[in-house]
Amino acid sequence: MLPSLKMKKCLGKHNMDLHASDLTEEQRKQLRSLLGNVELTLLYKASFHGHHASTFHQQCDRQGPTLHVAYNYLGYIFGGYTSVDYTQSGRQITDKEAFLFSIKDKVFICIKINSGHYVRFDNAKGPNFGQQLYLCYNNQPVVNYQKGNAFSCDAKTLYGDDTELSDFEVYKVEHILQVKEKPWRNVLWTADQRAELIEKIRNQKPLITSVSRSQILMIGPVGAGKSSFFNSINSIFMGHMTSKAMPGSAGTSLTTQFRTYPVKDGREGKPLPFVLCDTMGLEEQSGAGLDIEDISSILQGHVPDRYKFNPITPFQPDEQKASKPASLQEKIHCVVYMIDATKISLMSYKLEGKLAAIRRKVNSLGIPQMVLMTKVDKACSLVEEDLQSLYVSSYIKTKVQEVSSRLGVPVSCVLPVKNYSQELELELNCDVLLLTALQQMLNFADDYLDEVCPVVDKPK
Repeated sequence: MLPSLKMKKCLGKHNMDLHASDLTEEQRKQLRSLLGNVELTLLYKASFHGHHASTFHQQCDRQGPTLHVAYNYLGYIFGGYTSVDYTQSGRQITDKEAFLFSIKDKVFICIKINSGHYVRFDNAKGPNFGQQLYLCYNNQPVVNYQKGNAFSCDAKTLYGDDTELSDFEVYKVEHILQVKEKPWRNVLWTADQRAELIEKIRNQKPLITSVSRSQILMIGPVGAGKSSFFNSINSIFMGHMTSKAMPGSAGTSLTTQFRTYPVKDGREGKPLPFVLCDTMGLEEQSGAGLDIEDISSILQGHVPDRYKFNPITPFQPDEQKASKPASLQEKIHCVVYMIDATKISLMSYKLEGKLAAIRRKVNSLGIPQMVLMTKVDKACSLVEEDLQSLYVSSYIKTKVQEVSSRLGVPVSCVLPVKNYSQELELELNCDVLLLTALQQMLNFADDYLDEVCPVVDKPK
């Protein structure tokens, strides 16, 4: 068996090149972001073993989940993943976990298998995906792509339509079992803690008498969970599941308006001392998603509730409003970035640049910032099994550190959470995480108000 990516043995100058993986560390990180906390071990390399299907099966059969990585002369790195091992059974294989991917010039694309379709035909021939993508086709260093419905993509997008392969590799994918260690953050997962947080938030008042409610702005890429966070907080205080904000996972933002969402303390209760402001999702390309100039107007309190965003034309306040600053009540007091834990390593340089530009603007206004890392249960199987394992998961800890590094915020300002998505009942552990995050937002908002306002405006 060939060595693990972490253990490239010295096999002599000639053989070392043949045995070494062609994936860079950044590319491995991107692929692992789709697979979770895994180890990749190189099983098969066509330039070393040859392109024959029999050799592929000799090296790769009954090895469990595998990742197939092809390289062509246009610089595309592409292929697919299947969680079902090869056995030459002669059967159609169903695999909901399967996907295709493509990497080119720092652009990363992932295509999930369409529901109801087979991922491959498990025979003695070379590897195929959906009977659309054939690798080492007819025992040759070429790729063949045929029309089909299993995967929604085309040859141009996947590999630039260059059918000649420079190399082809297969990796064994092994999930790393995490051992529960000492928590790297302490959380009380108790009903008393939940009740204490609710009572503290319920009774908390902004530090300034002229401000009745803290204004918290949520910013993030499409599908990161901004609307779901509001629905989750609203559900906790209503005592049952609610869906006032429209969440979704579409390719473009479902939120098209600027919305200010107050939260009431129960159905007939009074408004709580905060407002969650939802924005259109960020997108990497220009002319799509939320514009940075719109964010600047929101921060300074100029954009009204239900204003419909226009990605092509930024918000323009009327002359009367533009001539005088908004009141402190209307301005944003804390900015929260929502980042999907499963997509951190997939974040494009363009999107990272947009977030950096937003952070610079927010910094210039002295507004505190924090990050909510959402979908932690999808990122780590240990956490999916038991949410209380969140702060003993070394994998989640590395993701928090990665978010901190890529967005330029302290680790202490990155809080992992799980929004309600498919649940029908409230759950204690989920509530504790969400309420802890909300309490931190209100603390940050108070820090801002304490900094910008004179002592005379503060309650005695």
